[in-house]
Amino acid sequence: MNGTREPGRELPVTDLSLVVLVGASGSGKSTFARRHFKPTEVISSDFCRGLVADDENDQSASRDAFDVLHYIAGKRLAAGRRTVVDATSVQQDSRRQLIDLAKRYDVLPIAIVLDVPEEVCAERNAARTDRADMPRRVIQRHIRELRRSLRHLEREGFRKVHVLRGTQEVENVTVVTERRYNDLTHLTGPFDIIGDVHGCSAELEALLAKLGYADGAHPEGRTAVFVGDLVDRGPDSPGVLRRVMSMVKSGDALCVPGNHENKYGRHLKGRRVQHTHGLAETIAQMEGESEGFRAEVREFIDGLVSHYVLDGGRLVVCHAGLPEKYHGRTSGRVRSHALYGETTGETDEFGLPVRYPWAEDYRGRAAVVYGHTPVPEATWLNNTICLDTGAVFGGKLTALRWPERELVDVPAERVWYEPARPLRTEAPGGQDGRPLDLADVHGRRAVETRHAGRVAVREENAAAALEVMSRFATDPRLLPYLPPTMAPTATSQIEGYLEHPEEAFAGYARDGVARVVCEEKHMGSRAVALVCRDAETARKRFGVDGPTGSLYTRTGRPFLDDAEMTEEILGRLRSAIGDAGLWDGLDSDWLLLDAELMPWSLKATGLLRGQYAAVGAASGAVFPGALAALEAAAARGAGVGTLLTRQRERAADARAFTDAYRRYCWVTEGLDGVRLAPFQLLAVQGRSLAALPHDEQLALIDRLVEHDGTGLLQTTRRLYVDTGDPESVRAGVDWWLEMTGRGGEGMVVKPVGALVRTPEGRLVQPGVKCRGREYLRIIYGPEYTRPENLARLRRRFLNHKRSLALREYALGLEALDRLAGGEPLWRVHEAVFGVLALESEPVDPRL
Repeated sequence: MNGTREPGRELPVTDLSLVVLVGASGSGKSTFARRHFKPTEVISSDFCRGLVADDENDQSASRDAFDVLHYIAGKRLAAGRRTVVDATSVQQDSRRQLIDLAKRYDVLPIAIVLDVPEEVCAERNAARTDRADMPRRVIQRHIRELRRSLRHLEREGFRKVHVLRGTQEVENVTVVTERRYNDLTHLTGPFDIIGDVHGCSAELEALLAKLGYADGAHPEGRTAVFVGDLVDRGPDSPGVLRRVMSMVKSGDALCVPGNHENKYGRHLKGRRVQHTHGLAETIAQMEGESEGFRAEVREFIDGLVSHYVLDGGRLVVCHAGLPEKYHGRTSGRVRSHALYGETTGETDEFGLPVRYPWAEDYRGRAAVVYGHTPVPEATWLNNTICLDTGAVFGGKLTALRWPERELVDVPAERVWYEPARPLRTEAPGGQDGRPLDLADVHGRRAVETRHAGRVAVREENAAAALEVMSRFATDPRLLPYLPPTMAPTATSQIEGYLEHPEEAFAGYARDGVARVVCEEKHMGSRAVALVCRDAETARKRFGVDGPTGSLYTRTGRPFLDDAEMTEEILGRLRSAIGDAGLWDGLDSDWLLLDAELMPWSLKATGLLRGQYAAVGAASGAVFPGALAALEAAAARGAGVGTLLTRQRERAADARAFTDAYRRYCWVTEGLDGVRLAPFQLLAVQGRSLAALPHDEQLALIDRLVEHDGTGLLQTTRRLYVDTGDPESVRAGVDWWLEMTGRGGEGMVVKPVGALVRTPEGRLVQPGVKCRGREYLRIIYGPEYTRPENLARLRRRFLNHKRSLALREYALGLEALDRLAGGEPLWRVHEAVFGVLALESEPVDPRL
């Protein structure tokens, strides 16, 4: 013996399954489990006895121990984790409980039997100090029960049974993890998912040709995916089967079974089925085919898998729809739902079963594409879409291009089969097909984002956001994004300044950002504009009748109370977008813009007076009388010189405050005097533009402003700075000093690359604001520049604000990605609502 094992057979074990080790005490189950499975996958009955009784061999604790074992196993299976039960499991009753557990969580139960001789088990137990006194009769009883069970394990419900006989076979076996048949997450497409064909061979060939397939293959390597119901009712089920089977065999297609294939498959196996709902037509058409072809069809149908999980888990294809809890699961219940759906137990006026509207409750991450129930139009509902558009009933045959989410269809040549129930005149889910639910946003939540992982939202913040959203927000269908708060630059130590651009440039340099753009900060309020090309686009894409878009604040409120004025602004924007060639250039019928709307007095006069520096106006009102009284007292020789000097300084500060305030407020009449300064294109149809570099962004914005003939749009001045070049940094500082010296608000400094990460992989702030010295009087009060006040303000705490800005930025990016990806409104609003909720975190509003 040289210590090496002889090569043995491979033991396939499904990745998501409940593996039950069956064997007498001493048969080597624990050793086998340690050798072939991860420690976290194995749950031992001995270990559970130790948990409840501090003694792994205390048989009186077995009932409680198995309660614990079943509980832990259930939690793992619910989470989609393979679980291995290390217990004797030689009795049918104990196995039945485990099989029921596997059925409850829709996973495969697999038995691995260690059939080891009695003498070996006895020797091993005798060698263990904790089991040396185990009676021989216990081992004998275990082995008798094991042998009695061997022939019945599959009938008990185990989907796979592996029997290992003797120590040599146990020693030499290799466990191989295999994928579930429905797990095709490694296939990323692109796919063309085709709805119910029902024997319409001519329509299928026309659709394949329209999709670009030639003789069943696509020149760009696309894969067709059929949702089932290939047969029955139509004129040429054999032709459809021949085409689909050929494409599947060549690797150009995938196919899941429909209920009609299932029924025809049972007929081919000789089982008694009713020849209704089109089956009689298929049987008659197949009589002209060879026995060999019928055998191929029988084998093909028998090998179809209930559903497929594709594209990294982002796509699920099945026949009748599938709730998220069944995705990737394997059980009779899952297969039944995938084939037939779920009914309410009622029948409609046509005598047909009423199907449970599972899609209205769907909140899964994966898009579910299915068929089964004919609809007049394929319409997205909560990230699900039904592609059965009634080709056999005179409708059309529809395909979904994935990941493009584009619909392609061809009309039926004629009505091949009269439907028992007319096609519905409305798509499921109502006009917009995107219902929102309070449960989507209520309570503590964690929103998964692509760029920053999970972002937590506290329950109290969610409640505050719900109040704002329900009482004040614009129509949620027209609220696809909220911009993040913006962090100020690091506090400056330069005399007389609280904020200075040198800190912004140095901060980005530390983050590895070599080039930044300084954008003029306009004297206005943040405004997001959603502009649709026309009312029809607004209706089809966003589900609204009337408005052609929206204009709202950074907290989601309509910017203007006047709907007509809002539409006039949107109309001017729409014309400029068209004249600039951006509709066609960006290949989109809608566009989302980030901008500033001026003057501030349109929205924020009360904010200026109330939230920031209310003391300014009040203190300025008393200065004239106070000054006159002090000057008169000084003229009489009273010792008020110090107080008089102080009051004169306060008066100067108040005048500076008033001058700064007036720059942001002017009188407007209608749209006369109103200006909109766009500075970023956020998203268009099918694409988020958040990662488009700012130099490219601003070039598009310049085209937009150039083609505005109404005077509404205003350009955003900018300067590019190399953070590693002292001369370039100096030029940036000088530009800021000149701009703020003329009364400008300041600037925003952004990485030119837009969406940027540090060398360590952290998200970089998308922008920091650097506000002018005089503008900050509005924020901090007229006397903030006094040395003692600046010293106090320099201790302001910025870390929370910076963290908040990055978290909101990640949520905003997620909302744009989901919007551009065509995801349902509740998915987009999960991220939008998160931004609004974070806004209620306690942060100094002056930062």
